[in-house]
Amino acid sequence: MAQKEGRSILAMILRNFLQSLKPRKIRGDLIGTDYFGNKYFEIPANPQIGKRKPSRWFEPNVKEDFDQEIPAEWEAWLRGRRDVPPREEEVLRNLAIMEQKKANAKEIAMREALANEQNVLQKEVKGMASFPKCTEYEIMPGKEQGKK
Repeated sequence: MAQKEGRSILAMILRNFLQSLKPRKIRGDLIGTDYFGNKYFEIPANPQIGKRKPSRWFEPNVKEDFDQEIPAEWEAWLRGRRDVPPREEEVLRNLAIMEQKKANAKEIAMREALANEQNVLQKEVKGMASFPKCTEYEIMPGKEQGKK
């Protein structure tokens, strides 16, 4: 009987080894998509088999694009900082806020550029008169400012 147990353990090890060499297709549940077209997937945690954390990943819209942009809400979900995936309304609301901030920043930059142009022109017109005149300093060594 001891030999049968040894053979079954050896057979089990061999079977597991051969199964590990076969390519596995991982299928996850489609959780959602974002406005870039990225798809987000999850395999939920299963404590019965020892898996404590869910597996999360995304498929980019363009497969060859390694510099992929991801919305902040989805990135937080991927990294496990939030348990619930973001709702579409939340993502769209934050996108609208982001676009408004970009427009405001562009407007402020244009205002500052116009103000800088006006300041530069005013300084150029003044010329040497813009320098302060201090009577306590000498213009040339040995000569006072009032005497020529």
